[in-house]
Amino acid sequence: MSSVDEAGSAVPGTDAADPALVDAATLAGVPDEFQRLWTPHRMAYIQAGPEVLRHDCPFCEAPRRSDEDGLIVFRGHTAYALLNLFPYNSGHLLVCPYRHIATYDQATDEEVAEIGTLTQQGMRVLRQISRCDGFNIGMNQGHVAGAGVDEHLHQHIVPRWASDANFFPIIAKTKALPQLLGDVRRAVWDAWHA
Repeated sequence: MSSVDEAGSAVPGTDAADPALVDAATLAGVPDEFQRLWTPHRMAYIQAGPEVLRHDCPFCEAPRRSDEDGLIVFRGHTAYALLNLFPYNSGHLLVCPYRHIATYDQATDEEVAEIGTLTQQGMRVLRQISRCDGFNIGMNQGHVAGAGVDEHLHQHIVPRWASDANFFPIIAKTKALPQLLGDVRRAVWDAWHA
């Protein structure tokens, strides 16, 4: 049996027996008030378990991978830039030295200079591709200061828009991200290397 359009005409190539073409109202389950935010990129950490962050530094591991697998958008001499696997907003970048150091005062002058240069370039790229209105830039030094990975220095570059704060993160503790991580990485990488 074929599906019909609004005018009642058969839609060619559709077959109600094909489960991929059946609308959600006819599928199993009971509709509820919840919205689903699909974040398949988080499966990497879920499947690996909490031991990954305890034993393997993600910022030492990322440069050992391909740019795509490590979410890297630029490799410098002493530091590199990558997308945050757990972004606050789409395009949330991190700038890290390759060396495994914990705090900014342990960085060499060369590392400090390159972290600054990559931060500026990251801002330019994000402004170009996302037309953001501003940025939050900063480093959380130590666990007590809110660092998720406190053993490896990293600077956050978070693009911000005038309308990006709403009830979702404030009340529901949920962040809606309009683009998939791989799509954002490709756009940032392409613009950075243009």
